[in-house]
Amino acid sequence: MAHIEPFRALRYDPTRVSIPQVVTQPYDKITLEMRDGYYAASPYNLVRVILGKEHANDHEGQNRYSRASQFFRDWRRQGIFLQDAQPSLYLYVQRFTVPGGGKAELERRGIIALGQIEDYSAGVVFRHEQTLAKPKADRLELLRATRAHFGQLFMLYSDPAGEIDGLLGASHDPDLETRDEYGVSHRVWKIADPGLVDLVRGKMRHKKLVIADGHHRYETALNYRNERQATGETTTGRAGLVPRERASHEGRANGREDEGAGSEPAAAPYEMVMMTLVNMDSPGLVILPTHRVVHELGSFSAAAFREAASAYFSVEEVDASVDAARAAVILREAGRIGTGLLAVAADRVFLLDRPKPVSSNIFSGLSLLQQSLDVVQLHKCLLEGVLGISEEAIREQKNVRYIRDIGESIAQVRSGAANVAFLTNPVRMAQMRDIAFAGEVLPQKSTDFYPKLLTGLTIYALE
Repeated sequence: MAHIEPFRALRYDPTRVSIPQVVTQPYDKITLEMRDGYYAASPYNLVRVILGKEHANDHEGQNRYSRASQFFRDWRRQGIFLQDAQPSLYLYVQRFTVPGGGKAELERRGIIALGQIEDYSAGVVFRHEQTLAKPKADRLELLRATRAHFGQLFMLYSDPAGEIDGLLGASHDPDLETRDEYGVSHRVWKIADPGLVDLVRGKMRHKKLVIADGHHRYETALNYRNERQATGETTTGRAGLVPRERASHEGRANGREDEGAGSEPAAAPYEMVMMTLVNMDSPGLVILPTHRVVHELGSFSAAAFREAASAYFSVEEVDASVDAARAAVILREAGRIGTGLLAVAADRVFLLDRPKPVSSNIFSGLSLLQQSLDVVQLHKCLLEGVLGISEEAIREQKNVRYIRDIGESIAQVRSGAANVAFLTNPVRMAQMRDIAFAGEVLPQKSTDFYPKLLTGLTIYALE
């Protein structure tokens, strides 16, 4: 099943830089304003590598990818990054409060490691989202230029008893500690003890992995692996690779450590990718909802919407002045017994629950697992069925914005910037797991795991 390895991570030297000023949120969460802020924070901020600015005179040989490669080489040469002496796993602990969820602090624990890149057909790594060609092409150009992974893929495994987390206690101060712009605490401990590393690896061998965040980067790593294999660097049986009995000595040149004597040949560096592995059964695993805000419809009538929606749901009108806190309570209560959605128009608010039997054409091609999801009911019955927004328009976000915050969603409608906001409960972890293991995918923007993993805490250089 899942094969993981320790590695010699590249990490920022805290005597040369201030860690909070050089690490970033994942590339796909960085807005233009955030990028400008990261640029201003430090000349060594990693945004210059993972999401550098384009220049007016860029061309094929000189562009943001070539600049990323140059920054990375220069910073390694200058000692901004230092490579750990011992192949290690890294315990990664985040402490946070849930946005809009009160002051209670939660803790999420993960293990940063290298994971074997597997085709989905192997039944080891499972996805829950579709990917788009453009982001993968972008990430592939960056990987080709830098030959390094800078952010960890967020991967989930099941361990109801918490056996793996129980192996990883923190008996000393963290090797790295920082706090991000959202107030989340991030701490990292290096785990180099070979016995402990082997225990963790052994436990993980029985696990299947689900991608929580990082689908585009995982498939980029997969495409890059295939690209490198196709160049003739490997032949059948992985000929020419360092055998595992020698990898404990020779493999360190690539920043990795492999199993002892008697195992199969070592994987090439490009056959591994950096992951943070998190127990999906942990109480610290939080999925937030992403609400849909519909705008620029040719016409919208709350009364007409209610009448049309009644063909799909039981519709109850609630107080039109509902605020974010009250909306969250209404949704939570409705969600305890099944589907619950709130439709917020400028002067009317509706609770939609208890879905009615509808024509099978509405859910054509979707399994019963997917049909049970609130977000699928929302897309198929309301966005497509009632409002007539095509699946293509939804995918391309022509009439739909995706917003995490309930208050902001409501405000956009009440300010006149949108026609209607649809507020929803989050997808449950069990729902996501079952759909992923069934080989199916959710609609886009169905899951929002919080908090995100910081980019730049550890770096995996392929050479």
